[in-house]
Amino acid sequence: MTDESVTGQLRSPQSPRSGRPADDRNTAGTSAVASSTRAEWLVPAALIVLSAVPVIAGAVRLTELTGGAEITPENARFFAVPLPVVLHIISATLYGVLGAFQFVPRFRRRRPGWHRLAGRVLVPCGLVAALSGLWMTLFYPRPDGDGDLLAVFRLLFGSAMVLALVLGFAAIRRRNVARHRAWMIRGYAIGLGAGTQALTHLFWFLFFGTPGEFPRALLVGAGWVINLAVAEWIIRRRSAVRPRTRLSS
Repeated sequence: MTDESVTGQLRSPQSPRSGRPADDRNTAGTSAVASSTRAEWLVPAALIVLSAVPVIAGAVRLTELTGGAEITPENARFFAVPLPVVLHIISATLYGVLGAFQFVPRFRRRRPGWHRLAGRVLVPCGLVAALSGLWMTLFYPRPDGDGDLLAVFRLLFGSAMVLALVLGFAAIRRRNVARHRAWMIRGYAIGLGAGTQALTHLFWFLFFGTPGEFPRALLVGAGWVINLAVAEWIIRRRSAVRPRTRLSS
């Protein structure tokens, strides 16, 4: 055996197309997968951060109700009938935090059982959050600054959330995964409206001060509209990518 043949056997195998060592290609592929995985987890992390403000506010409200806080005109309605607001806080918190993990495609594919189990929790939680919100809008005394327009927005988007969850559940029962996913994204976008509303209110506070009745209604409505616009963009983007993927394969 010649020196050249021994040297050739000691070299790393190369790709016939690129001429790169196989080890380098494997390392590059592993790094790409790791980067893609990290990028996917940025979405649920952002959603959890977005829901942090209403979650914290809900925890403070529960502490007031269970800790015997002083009754004021602002919180008297909650002390008078605490069950709806308690159900709303707990269900909305579970819905917002648990639902964020449904936006990791690789996690869903690797653990389909977990995805289905989480869905069985999310749908009831979302319905309880929406229906309790509708009840509070209809039967709780309105606080100062909440007018008719805001009540209409709450009834409209709360009803839309119920409809989205029902249609999403019906779609998966018919094995229509694409339609199920679209309606569940819309329902989650509405359910996460309180987080975006905190941002719209913050913007107004910084530049204009405390909003009046009409601006407050618009700011609350804007939170839902923004979330639904993003949801529709995600739905349409996925619908456009899927046919291209099939054609390329």
